[in-house]
Amino acid sequence: MKDIFNPKITDELVERINQLKSDSPAIWGKMSVDQMLAHCSVPYEMAFTKIHKRPNALMRFLLKTFVKKGVVNEVPYKKNLRTAPAFLIKERKNFEEEKDRLIKYLNHTQQLGRDHFEGKESLSFGPLTATEWSNLFYKHLDHHLRQFGV
Repeated sequence: MKDIFNPKITDELVERINQLKSDSPAIWGKMSVDQMLAHCSVPYEMAFTKIHKRPNALMRFLLKTFVKKGVVNEVPYKKNLRTAPAFLIKERKNFEEEKDRLIKYLNHTQQLGRDHFEGKESLSFGPLTATEWSNLFYKHLDHHLRQFGV
């Protein structure tokens, strides 16, 4: 899995995002490209803001037990997986604003670096290693960029 904290990988992801157009069609799935960009910002919102609430103790236990490994491992996501409610983007978004916002999150993550994320708590999964954060961020974004052919 590529390392999200490597500046070359961040540049590669930004380049791929910049290849998207406001009318880029999805190869699979139901989201429009603007919704996908907003969707891809959710993990960063969870890491950097207080927008999303922490799941209750039972839900965190279930997420740690049954979901965490699939999110932080190095196995790519399959197409058309079910999306968690916090990640559902139902309304259309401004393409340029969402693109800029996602790029800012990527650059911020890379600038903070690996040490910032070592042991950092995830709302859903508890403390993660920097490698688990990298896998979580990279794998999700790569999946959706491939969904739109970039």
